[in-house]
Amino acid sequence: MSLPERDAQAHDTADAVARRSYGKLVAFLSARTRDVAAAEDALSEAFAAALTEWPTNGCPSNPEAWLLSVARRKAIDIARGRRRHEIAAERLQVMAEGLDAAAPDAEIPDQRLALMFACAHPAIEAGVRAPLMLQVVVGLDAKMIASAFLMSPSAMGKRLVRAKSKIRQAGIPFSIPEREELPGRLDTVLDAIYAAFTEGWTDPGGTDVVRRDLTEEALFLARLVAELLPEEPESLGLLALMLHAEARRRARRNGDDEYVPLGIQDPALWDWQMIGEAEALLVHASTLGSIGRYQLEGALQSAHVDRCRTGHANWAEVVQLYDALFALAGSPVVAINRALAIAEVHGANIALEAMQEVAVDVRLAEYQPYWAVRAELLARTGAHDEARRAYDIAIGLERDPAVRRFLQRRQSALPA
Repeated sequence: MSLPERDAQAHDTADAVARRSYGKLVAFLSARTRDVAAAEDALSEAFAAALTEWPTNGCPSNPEAWLLSVARRKAIDIARGRRRHEIAAERLQVMAEGLDAAAPDAEIPDQRLALMFACAHPAIEAGVRAPLMLQVVVGLDAKMIASAFLMSPSAMGKRLVRAKSKIRQAGIPFSIPEREELPGRLDTVLDAIYAAFTEGWTDPGGTDVVRRDLTEEALFLARLVAELLPEEPESLGLLALMLHAEARRRARRNGDDEYVPLGIQDPALWDWQMIGEAEALLVHASTLGSIGRYQLEGALQSAHVDRCRTGHANWAEVVQLYDALFALAGSPVVAINRALAIAEVHGANIALEAMQEVAVDVRLAEYQPYWAVRAELLARTGAHDEARRAYDIAIGLERDPAVRRFLQRRQSALPA
């Protein structure tokens, strides 16, 4: 193998390990240092070292363990530098011993869920808990997280830095809380997992390796929570919702890689085993005595699947589910999807009126689905010029080329 080929192989290996193991390694280091920022810094230096050393010496047999070994040394160095005037030598020694607890070739414990619950600690500002999980456990950058929460990247970055400092200063424990503490933290953990899944879902064809890994990571974490809390209906509802969406992935593109909306997808391409698992989870959740956002969203997915499978129009039931979800969550995203269902029952004019409830939300100015739905509804009312302008905005905001082409075709079909 030539030197350039070996360099490329080493880079690809380091990159793959980074994507696959980032959250697990950050969680492992953070649990021992109680310092998320230091764990992230140490791993960044370890990945940089891998890109330098692996091309020369070859990739180690256990890349993950090699990275952890380097990161442990870096973490201790960082701790010494940061805490020179505030930490005793004995505490540094205890930290070093804790970091060395795992043998170089041992299986690294997966402590991602513990880190997520640590990020949901009441001492951390509520609005930054889910974004913090997305950064330190899933590995998303501030820009991507800001987009998911309709915020500016600079504001999100500052809040994340403050939250990590709070974890270190308050000595927040990295462990699964006691049973009585879970209700106060579970919702945020579920929100973060779903946000990660949604970001990965923006690559429906699975061609973007980073986003494909993100979807798999989110499903893994959702299963982990459902196994930990099998009697928490919302943890089951979230997993069901994600399975329903993932089951339809293959049908979202045709042979020409063009976007296919749900209503005209081929159900034969759906993963019916996955759908069956989702349905069983929803049935079990319904017996547990409480209803929440993710159960309702899972029920909506189930209703859409049933309509496509049987050909039976169930839009009135869908509107009822959206009404309940909007009353519970009050989300502009829910309001937008609800408007489409209302249009099927009461017409586009009533749907546009319903959307006025959230139209004043300034965050929607750069939210593509809002403009796409508005364009569709305006077109149905005959307001073609307004629809054309709304399509212009939606097309400009859309990142997915296939969806952009779909919107352009819809716009071109409008009467002149």
